[in-house]
Amino acid sequence: MVQIFKNTNYDFIKYKKIALAGSAIFLLISLIFGFIYGGLNFSIDFAGGTLVQLKFEKPVTDQLGKIRSAVNSLGFGSPEIKTIGAVENNEIQITVTKQADGSTVTDEIRSVIAKELPDNKAEMRRVEKVGPKIGSELKTNTIIAGILSLIAILIYVSFRFHLPFAVASTIPLFHDALVTLGVFVVLDREISLPFIAAILTIIGYSLNDTIVIFDRIRENMRGGLRGKDFPTLVNKSINQTLGRTIITSITTVVVVLALFILGSEAIKDFALALLVGISVGTYSTVYIASPVLLYWHSKKPIIK
Repeated sequence: MVQIFKNTNYDFIKYKKIALAGSAIFLLISLIFGFIYGGLNFSIDFAGGTLVQLKFEKPVTDQLGKIRSAVNSLGFGSPEIKTIGAVENNEIQITVTKQADGSTVTDEIRSVIAKELPDNKAEMRRVEKVGPKIGSELKTNTIIAGILSLIAILIYVSFRFHLPFAVASTIPLFHDALVTLGVFVVLDREISLPFIAAILTIIGYSLNDTIVIFDRIRENMRGGLRGKDFPTLVNKSINQTLGRTIITSITTVVVVLALFILGSEAIKDFALALLVGISVGTYSTVYIASPVLLYWHSKKPIIK
């Protein structure tokens, strides 16, 4: 079996403060962007409203500005308009925060677009209506599900390892989720159900990567430190698993990148969240989980 990064001795722990500062700065930047944009850009699943998907007979890409102005004039809130699938499909998706009353909203949208583009007939492909109560309940259930999953992970890892390892492996999961959310905030991308699915996937992936390193730390702890300090032991464990970490991350990122580039518009947000989360998860295993474990050891030694 071919091995890469064999017998490495990089001093990862040396840069932990710089890495932690970088994470803090990015989260602060994303928070600022959140204030600028007026909060998270929730999809119709969470915010409620009406989604209309239309297919035009002729190319419509150059007319999105006109369509946006026309729909905006209806007073249904600031519309979100984007193309769906390949450009040659001539399909667009219009999302407004106005709750549909019968077919009033969809009829008015079709009517105003027909007046704006009389030579380009549009066919209704899809209409979705979500009430504000359903959106609010979905937000609450999503938060509860996320918290319960993290608590379950904390308990399980405590049982399989020790409490310090459980805490150190759970905190980076919050970090990975927040950074991925921060990227979506900065890019003003929708927070949708596919995004939530991606976050849960990222949590599992990041935890798996962390456990691999922590398992090696536990193996190296057997028999005591034997003249070495704990940071040296942690750094050695990271180096010993570096090849596995890099190979796993690269192969996964390549697949997700292909999904993002070649996939349809409907899964781009899911693929983007995975792309960010997997990359950040690899980083947090080394520069978030390990420093938390080291901090715990400095306050209450895990091994003597």
